[in-house]
Amino acid sequence: MEIDYKKIGLKCGLEIHQQLNTKKLFCDCPSVLRNEVHDFFVKRKLHAVAGESGEVDVAAKYQTSLEKQFIYEGYKDTTCLVELDESPPKEINSKALGIVLQISLLLNAKIFPVTQIMRKTVVDGSNTSGFQRTVLIAHDGFIETREGKIGIDSICLEEDSARKISETENGLTYRLDRLGVPLVEIATSAEIKSPTQAREVALHIGKILRSCNVKRGIGTIRQDVNVSVKKGSRVEIKGVQDLKLIDKAVEKEAIRQSSLIKQNKNVISEVRKALLNGETEFLRPMPGSARMYPETDLPLLKISRDLINEVKKTLPRLRDETERELQDTGLNSEMIRLLFKRNKIDEFKELQKTLDNPKLIANILLVYPKEISSHRKIPQKRVEEILNIDITESILKNLKQNKISESHVKHVLEEIASGKSIEEAIKLETEDENILEEKIFKIVKEKPGLSHHAYMGIIMKELKGKVSGKEAMEIIKKYVQ
Repeated sequence: MEIDYKKIGLKCGLEIHQQLNTKKLFCDCPSVLRNEVHDFFVKRKLHAVAGESGEVDVAAKYQTSLEKQFIYEGYKDTTCLVELDESPPKEINSKALGIVLQISLLLNAKIFPVTQIMRKTVVDGSNTSGFQRTVLIAHDGFIETREGKIGIDSICLEEDSARKISETENGLTYRLDRLGVPLVEIATSAEIKSPTQAREVALHIGKILRSCNVKRGIGTIRQDVNVSVKKGSRVEIKGVQDLKLIDKAVEKEAIRQSSLIKQNKNVISEVRKALLNGETEFLRPMPGSARMYPETDLPLLKISRDLINEVKKTLPRLRDETERELQDTGLNSEMIRLLFKRNKIDEFKELQKTLDNPKLIANILLVYPKEISSHRKIPQKRVEEILNIDITESILKNLKQNKISESHVKHVLEEIASGKSIEEAIKLETEDENILEEKIFKIVKEKPGLSHHAYMGIIMKELKGKVSGKEAMEIIKKYVQ
């Protein structure tokens, strides 16, 4: 059934939460999720407190009424007293702040010169303190879509919640490894007019986020969708993990509210949980402004014009622009996709400064480590650690100086991965090149009467990448009529 979203008065906005790739926001602990057995645990019960308005938030009251007990698991070497709420927070992470400022500028937003770190009441157990620290960084931004401009109402920097491990009737168990990981929260205005536009907005913001130093992978980004129709109420849909579900979730919520209105039933403003089929179920009452109050352990956050100017100097290019640049170098779409997926763009650009040979550099970063790992029986991760950017840069310099040929690069890298020094590996190749023709001549003499291609197969197998096919064939033709 075709839905006239203008006629039903659809209003939609997105809230996107993305983890940043830094240490935690208010302590020096690493932002690493761990699966080994925890070293210790603590038990807590949380209570709702009044917000800045003097009232207790309705969502907080609801969570408190459940009377759950919470268990928090931690590790001696990566969990600190800040995460346990036994010590005041440290100064806000400057690297995380810099990333959010980059995102704000890319979203055309206005940055606050002075802002207040706030506490947001959260008593579902996901924060040991009973609140989440958040700070409003920028506002009044926008992005362009095919259906028009969509406003960016706010951009906040906040701490992620603890990771839920298990749940029983009486309580929940959380792990503290995720608690405090920096998050950027981007809230659009409620100007989105259709499910397809909602998805386009999410994709566009996602491209901006991926151009900055953010975490990648499952669970590092979360989308919430706010939906209402004429005579309905704002409903927040939590946990729309898959971008493919955004348009479906908007469509089904619009249909749900329209159906209730036709039945003369009230549409209750509430938080609902996204299901895998795009439908939703009740999660908790809609929180209000009563849950916010100032952070008393930290001073006002001042963002100077000098800091913003420094951030502008390091503003990253969007993925679309980088893709076009890479296409111009002659790389195919699969190589470009893998460079992004493996987070090798910066390494690629750095190595190109040493030697302008895009295809070879892409092979060194993406193909050769896998082949060397398979041939030498060394874990690929270990190969990549050995063949770091400094080693690779040195090899390319030797290639530029004609100390080795391009066809020998892979074998030089293989020798280094197996334990030889750069000098030893390059010397070995130089010696091989000097006696290459002699070795091929010997093979031809020992196995007379074969075809060019038969000799090629034997030579390539025996010399193990020390000669290119072109070089080998030229020598073969000299001795085989």
